[in-house]
Amino acid sequence: MKIKEITELADKDLREKLEQTEAALNQMKLNHQVTPLENPSTIKATRRDIARMKTVLRQRELNK
Repeated sequence: MKIKEITELADKDLREKLEQTEAALNQMKLNHQVTPLENPSTIKATRRDIARMKTVLRQRELNK
């Protein structure tokens, strides 16, 4: 997910997307422990997306 897409989302939508992405990351990690993922770099990309979302939420919180 690009930073531009993240900044265009409303706070409520961004929080929902963050929860969904965190759940997906946990599921990916679990699946990867049982049977290796075809592309393990998706875990890294998902972690970075979560960090981007949290950063945008924090910036919005500080600007208020």
